[in-house]
Amino acid sequence: MLIGALTHGPQRIVCLTEETTEWLYLLGQERRIVGISGYTVRPRRAREEKPKVSAFLSAKIDKILALQPDCVFGFSDLQADIAAALIRHGVQVTVFNQRSVAEIFSMLFHVAAMVGEAEQGLQRIAAMQADLQAMQAVVSARVAAGARRPKVFFEEWDVPHISAIRWVSELVGIAGGDDCFAELSLESLGKNRIIAEGAEIVRRNPDIIFGSWCGKKFRPENVAARPGWGDVAAVKNQQLFEVKSPEILQPGPAALTDGVQKLHAHIMRWMDTDLKRRAPV
Repeated sequence: MLIGALTHGPQRIVCLTEETTEWLYLLGQERRIVGISGYTVRPRRAREEKPKVSAFLSAKIDKILALQPDCVFGFSDLQADIAAALIRHGVQVTVFNQRSVAEIFSMLFHVAAMVGEAEQGLQRIAAMQADLQAMQAVVSARVAAGARRPKVFFEEWDVPHISAIRWVSELVGIAGGDDCFAELSLESLGKNRIIAEGAEIVRRNPDIIFGSWCGKKFRPENVAARPGWGDVAAVKNQQLFEVKSPEILQPGPAALTDGVQKLHAHIMRWMDTDLKRRAPV
């Protein structure tokens, strides 16, 4: 029996979340994708080119099986039931559970290697890491010049208040801020990052508030109108900003590029303003 031309890795991939879809497009391997999450917005063209077969906590199993995938990429224990159903049908499933910046980079390498693009993957990863290191150098220079690092509250949901997951908290730090609720960031489940009392957020008095309400539009005016929040530094100085969910809550390329760059831009402007405010007359 003759063996045909060797192919590298899976050829028919279903991506149950956006980050693997975006990464495969960046690697030039979008031809391998046969199905995507309905929440996918990066890259924009993926929504036009690929069938949508899942939400986040649910999936159209029959539709996925009809696509005859040789691999399905999923994310986290929250998709365990989807993964189990597909495995029972004999589908190869790879579920990543990246929660930190380091784990995101590890996931990116594994996906690149699986599709025969390990070298390109490493080059792209190195470029992203160099950008993050350059960002940290800029922050260090500002601090050396006398700037303060702002206290940052990143609100992942508004009612109830949910603080930043680990990779977001780490990116806030890289961008130049200090997460007000860093101790909660190690909790992988949103329910364990709930801040029951808004008064505790007020007490910690963040200088900047970022909102990314999981697809719901962030409303700075609603934050400013919360009872007792009028004296919060971020509210008084109008430092209330949205970072869209696909740019920061996607544990993949977007958070490491566009997402952290937006955090950094706002934090640098705050640092510059703070330096001027405290400069001797």
